[in-house]
Amino acid sequence: MKVLLVDDEKELIATLAERLSFRGFEVDFATTAEAAIQMADNKTYDLAVLDIKMPKIRGFDIKKMLETKQPKMKFLFMTGHGSEKDFQTAAAQTGEEFYLVKPVQLDMLIRKMEQAMKKQGDS
Repeated sequence: MKVLLVDDEKELIATLAERLSFRGFEVDFATTAEAAIQMADNKTYDLAVLDIKMPKIRGFDIKKMLETKQPKMKFLFMTGHGSEKDFQTAAAQTGEEFYLVKPVQLDMLIRKMEQAMKKQGDS
């Protein structure tokens, strides 16, 4: 699975990318929306894992931009801000259902990635 991780916390995202690579995933990461969009211009991804609260451009907005470039890409969101209820409110408004609350455990991340690929693949 080709995965694009997008989060402004460089140490977190670099560590997740490295750990996912050890598990056999092909992973790239970006710390800005602009970098993520540029990566999607040059490579096809199966799944993007997006931080909801990014500087300048929110994760939900990054998703919209990535979808225009790669309509088959699936999405998973992470948040370290607010509560699960806050996410559910935002998710209901945007139709998102796959998310994790930070700090993210690797096994849970992989499980959610697999669920997102399977569920979103049905639609």
